Amino acid sequence: MSVLGHLLDGFAHALTLQNLLLGLLGVTVGTLVGVLPGLGPATTIALLLPLTMVFDPVGAFVMFAGIYYGGMYGGSTTAILLNIPGETASIPTTIEGYPMARKGRAGAALATAAIGSFVAGTISTVVITFLAPGMSAIAKSIQPAEYFSIMVLAFVTVTSLMGDSIVRGLSSLFLGLAIGMVGIDQMTGQPRLAFGVPELYEGLPVVALAVGLFAVAEAVATAAQRNRQEQAPVKVTGRIGMTRDDWRRSWRPWLRGTAFGLPIGSLPAGGAELPTFLSYNVEKRLAKDPEEFGHGAIEGVAGPEAANNAAFSGVLVPLLTLGIPTSATASMLLIAFQIYNVQPGPQLFDQQPVLVWTLIASLYIGNVMLLVLNLPLIRLWVKLLSVPAALLTAAILTFATLGVYATSQSVFEILVAYGFGLVGFVLRRAGYPVAPLILGAVLGPLMEVQFRRALAFSEGDPAVFFTRPVSLVILVIAAACLIGPVVLRRRGKIKMPAAMD
Repeated sequence: MSVLGHLLDGFAHALTLQNLLLGLLGVTVGTLVGVLPGLGPATTIALLLPLTMVFDPVGAFVMFAGIYYGGMYGGSTTAILLNIPGETASIPTTIEGYPMARKGRAGAALATAAIGSFVAGTISTVVITFLAPGMSAIAKSIQPAEYFSIMVLAFVTVTSLMGDSIVRGLSSLFLGLAIGMVGIDQMTGQPRLAFGVPELYEGLPVVALAVGLFAVAEAVATAAQRNRQEQAPVKVTGRIGMTRDDWRRSWRPWLRGTAFGLPIGSLPAGGAELPTFLSYNVEKRLAKDPEEFGHGAIEGVAGPEAANNAAFSGVLVPLLTLGIPTSATASMLLIAFQIYNVQPGPQLFDQQPVLVWTLIASLYIGNVMLLVLNLPLIRLWVKLLSVPAALLTAAILTFATLGVYATSQSVFEILVAYGFGLVGFVLRRAGYPVAPLILGAVLGPLMEVQFRRALAFSEGDPAVFFTRPVSLVILVIAAACLIGPVVLRRRGKIKMPAAMD
């Protein structure tokens, strides 16, 4: 069957009443939770992950598609109205969006963010539709040595872009790799790092781990800031929309942002940070009035928001075709796949065609739902920003606790979630990024299996990683990504943003 035939089949499943309602629920809930200060897409999915287990896999991932886009859009609202970026990639939006809001142009900033996200999301989904099957076919020829090298590259690039210290990023990554080693060895059947605790033989529960590191840690961080003066959101006055001049100034940044975000996000070592900052810098260089930047230039919102959304869509390519998450949000989706005993990778399009193509079709539908739903309801979402911090903390902890317990009926997993919530809180306060940790914990076991398979095929010769040309090239790129930022920082040519989640 052709790509269009598979896509039409996916739309046939996605347009059923049940899946349409699940998609609408996902978009609504994702936006609602994503609008709350500090709750980015990764935290939103981690918080709502346990609640989707009552659905069949297809319905669950239709809902996840809605949560995915809704959580992304919700983060732009806090960036524009509160000057609080939900993650590093949203920093450029705050630089121009918040000054626009302070000037009384919050409606225009929110509208260009929403429409830009729709444009970028639609274009990138069209590309994914035709690119992902080809990538999957290529991935089938990749050997364990290349898989290991690709995972090393993904780890290095995500770590080097997270925070202002590569040492802290690597420390967080190695902690995650150690966590991923807990449980029964997949190749020998021997328990490791379980310390005689039967509940650890199957490894640390990934749902509890994710909920703890993101949702519980966020609640603890919110509670720890109770004595700080809360920043009042900027009120949205006037109509929600864009003038003719706003459209003229925004459509080119939307397209340029998409052109940055999609290819970089689609790389196995992609992510959203690099394309959003690149987009912002390019728009500043191309602007007729560069001095307006920093004081509310609409191009500085349109371009980065399009790049952000396109990059987030792009991360689905390595996730679906290689089984490699390149961001914390993609790691949440990988955990969701694992919950339903589905392993994304080269065989996914052959083994789960209904699931994959329904998911892709639901991206189109969710993108339209997001635009239709959120433009009229921006003022309603803004009211959520006035939720008291104490009530927000209690709600997050309640949902997190009930969600983790619902997945396993185990008090032990609740303790794991709260334990890692404290770990996540301490890491944040110390300036250590959490994303490399969750990537290491989720991807570490897969990386170990590929490493040992490569050694088994080469009869224990580690030179296999350097004698295979593709593997060698990937490892050289990884080394450059690790060393390059250090050299550039010392020369003062780049300054990385502070660690965020």
